[in-house]
Amino acid sequence: MRIGAHVSAAGGLPRAIDRALEIGAEAVQVFCSPPQGWAFKPVPEEQATAFRERARAANIGPNFLHGIYLVNLGATEADHLRKGIQSLINYMHVAHDIGAAGVIFHAGSHKGAGFEGVLRQAAEAMRRILDNSPPDTWLIIENSAGAGQHIGARFTELATLVRELGSPRVKVCLDTQHCFAAGYDLTTPEGIEAAMREFDREVGLERLVAVHANDSKVPLGSGVDRHENIGKGHMGLAGFETILAHPAFRDLPFLLEVPGPDGKGPDRENVEALKALRAKVGLKA
Repeated sequence: MRIGAHVSAAGGLPRAIDRALEIGAEAVQVFCSPPQGWAFKPVPEEQATAFRERARAANIGPNFLHGIYLVNLGATEADHLRKGIQSLINYMHVAHDIGAAGVIFHAGSHKGAGFEGVLRQAAEAMRRILDNSPPDTWLIIENSAGAGQHIGARFTELATLVRELGSPRVKVCLDTQHCFAAGYDLTTPEGIEAAMREFDREVGLERLVAVHANDSKVPLGSGVDRHENIGKGHMGLAGFETILAHPAFRDLPFLLEVPGPDGKGPDRENVEALKALRAKVGLKA
Protein backbone atom coordinates (compact mmCIF):
# COMPACT_ATOMS: atom_id res chain seq x y z
CA MET A 1 0.00 0.00 0.00
CA ARG A 2 1.49 3.32 -1.12
CA ILE A 3 0.46 6.58 0.55
CA GLY A 4 0.46 9.36 -2.03
CA ALA A 5 -1.06 12.75 -2.73
CA HIS A 6 -2.27 15.13 -5.38
CA VAL A 7 0.53 17.67 -5.76
CA SER A 8 1.10 20.74 -7.86
CA ALA A 9 3.00 20.52 -11.14
CA ALA A 10 3.62 24.29 -11.24
CA GLY A 11 7.00 24.97 -12.80
CA GLY A 12 6.93 21.73 -14.80
CA LEU A 13 5.82 18.15 -14.19
CA PRO A 14 9.18 17.04 -12.68
CA ARG A 15 8.57 19.51 -9.82
CA ALA A 16 5.69 17.28 -8.72
CA ILE A 17 8.21 14.62 -7.67
CA ASP A 18 10.14 17.20 -5.63
CA ARG A 19 6.93 18.25 -3.87
CA ALA A 20 6.03 14.63 -3.19
CA LEU A 21 9.37 14.11 -1.49
CA GLU A 22 8.85 17.23 0.61
CA ILE A 23 5.68 15.82 2.17
CA GLY A 24 6.72 12.16 2.24
CA ALA A 25 4.32 10.99 -0.48
CA GLU A 26 5.05 7.62 -2.09
CA ALA A 27 2.88 8.16 -5.19
CA VAL A 28 1.51 11.25 -6.94
CA GLN A 29 -1.48 12.52 -8.86
CA VAL A 30 -1.17 15.71 -10.90
CA PHE A 31 -2.89 17.89 -13.47
CA CYS A 32 -0.90 18.57 -16.63
CA SER A 33 -2.93 21.70 -17.49
CA PRO A 34 -5.08 24.21 -15.57
CA PRO A 35 -8.01 22.13 -14.22
CA GLN A 36 -10.61 24.88 -14.61
CA GLY A 37 -10.03 25.57 -18.32
CA TRP A 38 -9.76 23.90 -21.72
CA ALA A 39 -6.29 25.23 -22.53
CA PHE A 40 -3.70 22.52 -23.09
CA LYS A 41 -0.05 22.57 -24.12
CA PRO A 42 1.79 19.36 -24.98
CA VAL A 43 4.34 18.38 -22.35
CA PRO A 44 7.89 18.79 -23.72
CA GLU A 45 9.73 15.51 -24.15
CA GLU A 46 12.49 16.61 -21.78
CA GLN A 47 9.93 17.22 -19.01
CA ALA A 48 8.31 13.83 -19.55
CA THR A 49 11.72 12.13 -19.43
CA ALA A 50 12.72 14.06 -16.30
CA PHE A 51 9.47 13.11 -14.56
CA ARG A 52 9.98 9.41 -15.31
CA GLU A 53 13.60 9.49 -14.19
CA ARG A 54 12.94 11.42 -10.97
CA ALA A 55 10.00 9.20 -10.07
CA ARG A 56 12.08 6.07 -10.66
CA ALA A 57 15.05 7.38 -8.68
CA ALA A 58 12.82 8.43 -5.77
CA ASN A 59 10.78 5.19 -5.89
CA ILE A 60 7.57 7.19 -6.25
CA GLY A 61 4.65 5.45 -7.92
CA PRO A 62 2.29 4.32 -9.22
CA ASN A 63 1.46 7.78 -10.50
CA PHE A 64 -1.66 9.20 -12.11
CA LEU A 65 -3.01 12.20 -13.95
CA HIS A 66 -6.38 13.68 -12.99
CA GLY A 67 -8.61 14.98 -15.78
CA ILE A 68 -9.75 18.59 -15.76
CA TYR A 69 -12.98 19.52 -13.98
CA LEU A 70 -14.77 20.71 -17.13
CA VAL A 71 -15.09 17.20 -18.59
CA ASN A 72 -18.72 16.06 -18.70
CA LEU A 73 -19.63 12.95 -20.66
CA GLY A 74 -23.29 13.79 -20.09
CA ALA A 75 -23.00 17.25 -21.68
CA THR A 76 -25.93 18.36 -23.82
CA GLU A 77 -23.77 20.74 -25.90
CA ALA A 78 -21.88 18.94 -28.66
CA ASP A 79 -18.90 21.31 -28.41
CA HIS A 80 -18.58 20.74 -24.66
CA LEU A 81 -18.62 16.98 -25.16
CA ARG A 82 -16.08 17.18 -27.99
CA LYS A 83 -13.72 19.28 -25.88
CA GLY A 84 -14.04 16.87 -22.96
CA ILE A 85 -13.19 13.89 -25.13
CA GLN A 86 -10.18 15.67 -26.62
CA SER A 87 -8.99 16.77 -23.19
CA LEU A 88 -8.98 13.19 -21.93
CA ILE A 89 -7.23 11.98 -25.09
CA ASN A 90 -4.55 14.62 -24.52
CA TYR A 91 -4.17 13.52 -20.90
CA MET A 92 -3.96 9.84 -21.85
CA HIS A 93 -1.04 10.61 -24.14
CA VAL A 94 0.74 12.60 -21.44
CA ALA A 95 0.16 9.80 -18.93
CA HIS A 96 1.81 7.37 -21.32
CA ASP A 97 4.73 9.74 -21.92
CA ILE A 98 5.47 10.27 -18.21
CA GLY A 99 5.00 6.62 -17.25
CA ALA A 100 1.79 7.19 -15.30
CA ALA A 101 -0.68 4.34 -14.91
CA GLY A 102 -3.59 6.28 -16.33
CA VAL A 103 -6.02 9.17 -16.08
CA ILE A 104 -8.60 9.47 -13.30
CA PHE A 105 -11.62 11.54 -14.29
CA HIS A 106 -15.10 12.63 -13.21
CA ALA A 107 -17.75 11.45 -15.68
CA GLY A 108 -19.88 14.56 -15.04
CA SER A 109 -23.62 15.11 -14.75
CA HIS A 110 -26.58 13.72 -16.69
CA LYS A 111 -28.25 17.16 -16.39
CA GLY A 112 -31.61 15.68 -15.46
CA ALA A 113 -31.75 13.14 -18.29
CA GLY A 114 -31.03 10.30 -15.88
CA PHE A 115 -28.15 7.85 -16.10
CA GLU A 116 -29.87 5.71 -18.73
CA GLY A 117 -30.49 8.85 -20.76
CA VAL A 118 -26.77 9.56 -21.15
CA LEU A 119 -25.37 6.03 -20.98
CA ARG A 120 -24.95 5.55 -24.73
CA GLN A 121 -23.32 8.96 -25.16
CA ALA A 122 -20.96 8.47 -22.22
CA ALA A 123 -19.94 4.99 -23.34
CA GLU A 124 -19.32 6.15 -26.91
CA ALA A 125 -17.23 9.07 -25.62
CA MET A 126 -15.09 6.72 -23.53
CA ARG A 127 -14.74 4.37 -26.50
CA ARG A 128 -13.42 7.24 -28.62
CA ILE A 129 -10.94 8.15 -25.89
CA LEU A 130 -9.66 4.58 -25.66
CA ASP A 131 -9.43 4.23 -29.44
CA ASN A 132 -7.33 7.37 -29.71
CA SER A 133 -4.91 6.84 -26.84
CA PRO A 134 -1.96 4.56 -26.04
CA PRO A 135 -2.97 0.92 -25.46
CA ASP A 136 -1.03 0.62 -22.19
CA THR A 137 -2.78 3.51 -20.42
CA TRP A 138 -5.83 3.14 -18.16
CA LEU A 139 -8.96 5.27 -18.35
CA ILE A 140 -10.10 5.43 -14.72
CA ILE A 141 -13.63 6.44 -13.71
CA GLU A 142 -13.99 8.08 -10.29
CA ASN A 143 -17.17 7.56 -8.29
CA SER A 144 -19.15 10.71 -7.48
CA ALA A 145 -20.71 11.99 -4.24
CA GLY A 146 -24.19 12.05 -5.78
CA ALA A 147 -25.14 15.74 -5.79
CA GLY A 148 -25.93 17.66 -8.96
CA GLN A 149 -27.26 14.63 -10.83
CA HIS A 150 -23.70 13.33 -11.16
CA ILE A 151 -22.89 10.12 -12.98
CA GLY A 152 -21.39 7.22 -11.03
CA ALA A 153 -22.46 7.74 -7.41
CA ARG A 154 -23.80 4.19 -7.30
CA PHE A 155 -21.65 1.17 -8.00
CA THR A 156 -24.28 -0.14 -10.41
CA GLU A 157 -23.70 2.87 -12.69
CA LEU A 158 -19.93 2.34 -12.66
CA ALA A 159 -20.54 -1.32 -13.46
CA THR A 160 -22.83 -0.49 -16.37
CA LEU A 161 -20.20 1.76 -17.95
CA VAL A 162 -17.52 -0.87 -17.45
CA ARG A 163 -19.69 -3.52 -19.13
CA GLU A 164 -20.64 -1.21 -21.99
CA LEU A 165 -16.99 -0.60 -22.82
CA GLY A 166 -15.86 -4.19 -22.40
CA SER A 167 -12.24 -3.06 -22.22
CA PRO A 168 -9.63 -4.21 -19.69
CA ARG A 169 -8.25 -0.66 -19.79
CA VAL A 170 -11.33 0.80 -18.07
CA LYS A 171 -10.63 0.95 -14.33
CA VAL A 172 -12.15 2.57 -11.24
CA CYS A 173 -10.88 4.92 -8.54
CA LEU A 174 -12.93 5.07 -5.34
CA ASP A 175 -12.99 8.34 -3.43
CA THR A 176 -13.61 7.64 0.26
CA GLN A 177 -15.47 10.92 0.83
CA HIS A 178 -17.60 10.46 -2.26
CA CYS A 179 -18.51 6.94 -1.11
CA PHE A 180 -19.45 8.26 2.33
CA ALA A 181 -21.50 11.13 0.90
CA ALA A 182 -23.26 8.70 -1.46
CA GLY A 183 -24.34 6.57 1.50
CA TYR A 184 -21.65 3.87 1.53
CA ASP A 185 -20.41 3.77 5.12
CA LEU A 186 -16.81 2.62 4.81
CA THR A 187 -16.06 3.57 8.43
CA THR A 188 -17.56 0.51 10.18
CA PRO A 189 -16.67 -3.16 9.70
CA GLU A 190 -20.24 -3.98 8.71
CA GLY A 191 -20.57 -1.00 6.38
CA ILE A 192 -17.31 -1.50 4.53
CA GLU A 193 -17.92 -5.22 4.15
CA ALA A 194 -21.33 -4.58 2.60
CA ALA A 195 -20.01 -1.83 0.33
CA MET A 196 -17.05 -3.78 -0.99
CA ARG A 197 -19.12 -6.93 -1.43
CA GLU A 198 -21.47 -4.86 -3.60
CA PHE A 199 -18.55 -3.33 -5.50
CA ASP A 200 -17.04 -6.75 -6.19
CA ARG A 201 -20.40 -8.15 -7.31
CA GLU A 202 -21.24 -5.21 -9.57
CA VAL A 203 -17.88 -3.95 -10.84
CA GLY A 204 -15.22 -6.45 -9.80
CA LEU A 205 -12.35 -5.74 -7.42
CA GLU A 206 -9.89 -6.36 -10.25
CA ARG A 207 -11.07 -3.04 -11.74
CA LEU A 208 -10.19 -1.05 -8.60
CA VAL A 209 -6.74 0.52 -9.07
CA ALA A 210 -6.62 3.59 -6.80
CA VAL A 211 -8.22 5.26 -3.78
CA HIS A 212 -8.72 8.97 -3.21
CA ALA A 213 -8.24 9.26 0.55
CA ASN A 214 -10.36 12.09 1.93
CA ASP A 215 -12.26 12.63 5.17
CA SER A 216 -15.69 14.25 4.91
CA LYS A 217 -16.92 17.68 6.00
CA VAL A 218 -20.49 16.42 5.62
CA PRO A 219 -22.44 13.52 7.18
CA LEU A 220 -23.05 10.07 5.74
CA GLY A 221 -25.43 10.14 2.77
CA SER A 222 -25.38 13.92 2.34
CA GLY A 223 -24.64 13.67 -1.38
CA VAL A 224 -22.20 16.60 -1.18
CA ASP A 225 -18.56 16.60 -2.34
CA ARG A 226 -16.68 18.27 0.57
CA HIS A 227 -13.24 16.94 1.50
CA GLU A 228 -11.73 17.27 4.98
CA ASN A 229 -8.30 16.50 6.40
CA ILE A 230 -7.73 12.95 7.64
CA GLY A 231 -9.26 12.43 11.08
CA LYS A 232 -10.86 15.88 11.19
CA GLY A 233 -14.20 15.04 9.58
CA HIS A 234 -17.18 12.74 9.95
CA MET A 235 -15.20 9.66 8.93
CA GLY A 236 -12.45 10.07 11.54
CA LEU A 237 -9.20 8.24 12.23
CA ALA A 238 -11.04 5.10 13.34
CA GLY A 239 -12.92 5.11 10.05
CA PHE A 240 -9.73 5.27 8.03
CA GLU A 241 -8.20 2.51 10.13
CA THR A 242 -11.19 0.37 9.11
CA ILE A 243 -10.64 1.26 5.46
CA LEU A 244 -6.90 0.58 5.42
CA ALA A 245 -7.42 -2.75 7.20
CA HIS A 246 -9.92 -4.07 4.64
CA PRO A 247 -8.41 -6.61 2.20
CA ALA A 248 -9.96 -4.87 -0.83
CA PHE A 249 -7.66 -1.86 -0.30
CA ARG A 250 -4.53 -3.59 0.93
CA ASP A 251 -2.47 -3.36 -2.28
CA LEU A 252 -3.81 -0.07 -3.65
CA PRO A 253 -2.27 3.41 -3.75
CA PHE A 254 -4.04 5.93 -1.49
CA LEU A 255 -3.94 9.44 -2.97
CA LEU A 256 -4.75 12.33 -0.64
CA GLU A 257 -6.87 15.19 -1.98
CA VAL A 258 -7.43 16.90 1.37
CA PRO A 259 -7.42 20.69 1.82
CA GLY A 260 -4.45 20.68 4.21
CA PRO A 261 -4.23 22.90 7.30
CA ASP A 262 -3.72 26.06 5.24
CA GLY A 263 -5.95 25.28 2.26
CA LYS A 264 -2.95 24.53 0.03
CA GLY A 265 -3.61 20.83 -0.36
CA PRO A 266 -2.09 17.63 1.02
CA ASP A 267 0.76 18.09 3.47
CA ARG A 268 3.17 15.96 5.49
CA GLU A 269 0.79 15.82 8.49
CA ASN A 270 -1.95 14.16 6.43
CA VAL A 271 0.51 11.80 4.75
CA GLU A 272 1.96 10.78 8.12
CA ALA A 273 -1.54 10.23 9.54
CA LEU A 274 -2.26 7.62 6.88
CA LYS A 275 1.20 6.08 7.22
CA ALA A 276 0.66 5.69 10.97
CA LEU A 277 -2.66 3.93 10.35
CA ARG A 278 -1.00 1.73 7.72
CA ALA A 279 1.56 0.64 10.29
CA LYS A 280 -1.14 0.14 12.92
CA VAL A 281 -2.99 -2.38 10.74
CA GLY A 282 0.29 -4.18 9.96
CA LEU A 283 0.85 -3.09 6.36
CA LYS A 284 3.92 -1.76 4.55
CA ALA A 285 4.58 0.44 1.53
